[in-house]
Amino acid sequence: MKSLKVAIIASSLVFPGLAVPVFASTAQFPKMPKINTSKYPKGELGRMVRLGENIMNNTYKNPLTKDMVGNKLNCRSCHLAGSDGKPGTAKGIGTFIGTAAAFPAYSKREKTVQTLQDRINNCFMRSMNGKRPIIDTKASVAMAAYITWLSQGLPMKMNEKRPCGLYNSNRWAKSVKKFAKIQRKATHQNYLAGKEIFANKCAACHGVNGQGVGSFPPLWGKTSKGEWLSYNTGSGMSKLNKGAAWAQSNMPLGQGGTLTDQESADVMLYVDAQPRADFDLQKGLFPRDKMGYYNSNVLKEHHSVKSNFKAFGLDLDKIRGTAK
Repeated sequence: MKSLKVAIIASSLVFPGLAVPVFASTAQFPKMPKINTSKYPKGELGRMVRLGENIMNNTYKNPLTKDMVGNKLNCRSCHLAGSDGKPGTAKGIGTFIGTAAAFPAYSKREKTVQTLQDRINNCFMRSMNGKRPIIDTKASVAMAAYITWLSQGLPMKMNEKRPCGLYNSNRWAKSVKKFAKIQRKATHQNYLAGKEIFANKCAACHGVNGQGVGSFPPLWGKTSKGEWLSYNTGSGMSKLNKGAAWAQSNMPLGQGGTLTDQESADVMLYVDAQPRADFDLQKGLFPRDKMGYYNSNVLKEHHSVKSNFKAFGLDLDKIRGTAK
């Protein structure tokens, strides 16, 4: 088995959940301020920031959130650690630096103005394949406190277009639009190319069946008990253009920005064509008498792997090569 050091350098499309710092390439990254993460706030505020950090690192195991997570991912699986080892401090798409300064922000998906807690908690229904935490519970406040801590001293600029941070919004929108055009032209040959990229650059850490290896997180599949391992079809990563945008910005691990547009599109075409949990918005919400107010004007939403491909004009069976 390769050592962890070799795996980090030689493995490639890694969606991390690691307990080691990730040193990403500076290519294609925006100039960002250096946030002092060596000094926590004092007193109760500092305790909550630390708690939020712990939850980000151990989301599916932390006692406050484990019952709301339906897979084996942690927040840091997508919000990568920077050189300080803290979740969300890497410079790729998904950074937490500057995020809090953009909220409240408008969300086209919910068709409402969202708070930072809304944004965090909604992710539990999608990327974490679980239940939406209740606003203002200890876990919800702690996660928001941690992310806000990573925007210290930055000017507030509420986002009128999308719930993205200061250093994610424009590059995210541009990249997602670019990959939407590429993915609409996808064929079975692109799927096969993505499969080869995955085998050569990803399987060493994520397993040949996408189940994850050690601290490297799973990308699809189920446990021996039939429990889903990774994100569901309502998550951003499950969308062909969004997953490709994230992958190009952050992968290979430590070498973000080195995959070509077509490589990024193809490997995510392959990954997102694999079986994963369907998304049903209502199943991600607690009963109204327990949940309180849900800040959204969209109350029904369903997705499957097939519908995600259909959204780009693609036939899933033809892409997989299983059409009769």
